[in-house]
Amino acid sequence: MYNKHSFAPFMRAARGRHHHPFMQSIFRAPVNIYKTENSFEIMIFAPGRVKENFNVKTQGNELVVSYKPQEGLQSPDWLKKEYSRGAFERTFTIDDSIDANNISANYIDGVLQISLPVIPGKETPQQDIPVN
Repeated sequence: MYNKHSFAPFMRAARGRHHHPFMQSIFRAPVNIYKTENSFEIMIFAPGRVKENFNVKTQGNELVVSYKPQEGLQSPDWLKKEYSRGAFERTFTIDDSIDANNISANYIDGVLQISLPVIPGKETPQQDIPVN
């Protein structure tokens, strides 16, 4: 018969490390960003979430994306847990080349996709910096 407490020493040691800022950064939702001809696309990998609990907003020159699970939900007594379905917040700096009034977001198949349209003719110039 399986005894879940046989993992207890490892779990006790790991549990205390989650409050260290470095460990907290590991458990935030991973992000991929790419540019199309007309927009920047942000893909936040957040499986197992409820789309109504996402909050996407602009605040000054920042795009703030957060997720807060519904209060009172009971969490299973996990035997192994490799990803979190809990709260997170990600912040992205945006400049005036982004059409902030037309940003859109969709949550499909565990991925929150945010489209940030670029204002035509207002792209931020690119400057190559040599590596010495």
